[in-house]
Amino acid sequence: MTVEEFEEFYAQTVTRLTGQLYVMLGDLHEAQDVVQEAFVKGWGRLRQLDRDGAPEAWIRTVAWRLAVSRWRRVSRSAVAWQRSGAPPPDEGPGPESVALVEALRGLPAQQRRTLALHYVCDLAVEQIADETGLSASSVKTHLSRGRAALAHRLQDPRIEEAPGD
Repeated sequence: MTVEEFEEFYAQTVTRLTGQLYVMLGDLHEAQDVVQEAFVKGWGRLRQLDRDGAPEAWIRTVAWRLAVSRWRRVSRSAVAWQRSGAPPPDEGPGPESVALVEALRGLPAQQRRTLALHYVCDLAVEQIADETGLSASSVKTHLSRGRAALAHRLQDPRIEEAPGD
């Protein structure tokens, strides 16, 4: 991949990849950070991006792994804070949060990632299995359970069920 091809690839995919990671992570700033860092890593591996033949999937996977690494660091940091005293109280999400993002945040990380890869990235079950290392049946299970959980979480409490339903 040439420098010009990489620049064009970046321009065409950065917004889409950031949106995909935002859905997977539930945090726009984190998504922006990990996608940018993944592109920096991709810049240093132009030949590998070209050789793999799926540079967008490569960037998305690297960004996901970077996010997971950050979560682990934060988790270890939280344990250290608990040992030395509680951190200051953290305010919950503000009213500007979107219902879907909140519902997605309530799902297990693997379900959220699988749903995002399927519905946001428009990947087939087999492609998700290749990208995540899960079996196709596990991907289908995550999709099914994730859809059911989202349907339950996104029900409008103002809508009452009709008698006899």
